[in-house]
Amino acid sequence: MAQTPAFPADPLAPRSSPPSPGSPDAAAPAGAPTPAGAVPSANPLKRSDTATAYRTETGLPYRPDSEPDAYARERCRLDVYHPVGAPAAPTVVWFHGGGLTGGNRSIPSALKEKGIVVVAADYRLSPKAKAPAYIEDAAAAVAWTFKNIARYGGDANRIFLSGHSAGGYLASLVTLDRRWLAVHGVDPDRLAGLVPFSGQSITHFAIREERGLERTRPLIDDLAPVYHVRKDAPPILLISGDRNHELLGRYEESAYFWRMLQEVGHPSVELLELQGYDHGQMAEPAFPLLLRFLRQHGK
Repeated sequence: MAQTPAFPADPLAPRSSPPSPGSPDAAAPAGAPTPAGAVPSANPLKRSDTATAYRTETGLPYRPDSEPDAYARERCRLDVYHPVGAPAAPTVVWFHGGGLTGGNRSIPSALKEKGIVVVAADYRLSPKAKAPAYIEDAAAAVAWTFKNIARYGGDANRIFLSGHSAGGYLASLVTLDRRWLAVHGVDPDRLAGLVPFSGQSITHFAIREERGLERTRPLIDDLAPVYHVRKDAPPILLISGDRNHELLGRYEESAYFWRMLQEVGHPSVELLELQGYDHGQMAEPAFPLLLRFLRQHGK
C-alpha cells in the first residue's frame, strides 16, 4: 500500500528523521537523512516576480560548429530561460531524464518566473552514443554556462547543477569527478551546489547494459558518482522518491551516497525522501526543495 505523504504545518521547518526500512513509523538516529512531505508553495527566492519579463533562447549549440560528429551537432544544444534586465541571478543547469537512452531538453515549468536563469541541455543518447559521450556532453554544457551565462543575466558564481534520474546522474558525476570539467579549464568546486532528483550514484544501468550487464547487477567504478566522494565538493541536496516505490533501489543508492559523503567529512550534504511518491512522481514536489536550496546557498 502506498504511503500517505505527511504535511507539516510549516514546510520550511526541520523535519523528523526517516523511518527505518521495514518500520515506517520508527525514528531514525539523529543526523540521518530526513523525509520530505509537503513542500512550500511560495517561491523561496522571490515572493513577487509579476513585473519581471522572461525570455527563452532556444537551440544554442554548446559545442563548436566545427564538431565533426554530426550526432553531437544535432544533440549538443541547450535552451536558456532568463529574466530580462534583471541583475545577476542564480542559474540552474537542468539535465533531463530518460535512462540515458531517451528524453529531450525542456525548461521545467516549476522553475519559470522564479527570478532565476535556467539552462536546459540535451546530450547524446545510448545506444547511438556510448559512455562517456553523454558525460562529456554534460560537462561541455556546464562549461558553456560558466563562460556565457553572464550574457543572459546569470551569475557565474551561483551556478547549480540538477536533473531528474539520468540527468541527476550526469549532474552528480560532473560535480564530483573533476576530470570532466577540467577538460574545459573549469574547476567544479566553483559550482554553488548539486541537487540530483532520484539520480543514480552507482554506475548507470545504461552503461552496464552497454557492457552486457543486467540492470540488476550493481557496479561501482570510475563512472559512478559515489566512487568520487570528497569532502571539498560543493553543497549537495539528494532527493529521492519513496524507498518502497522508487526505481531499482534508487533511494538506497542515494542513502549510500549520502553516507559516504558523510564518512569523508563533507560539511553540507542532506538526503530527503519524498514519501508516497514513485520515481516519476517525485520530480514535481522536489522542485520547491531545489528552489529552497538555491535560496540557502545562492546568496
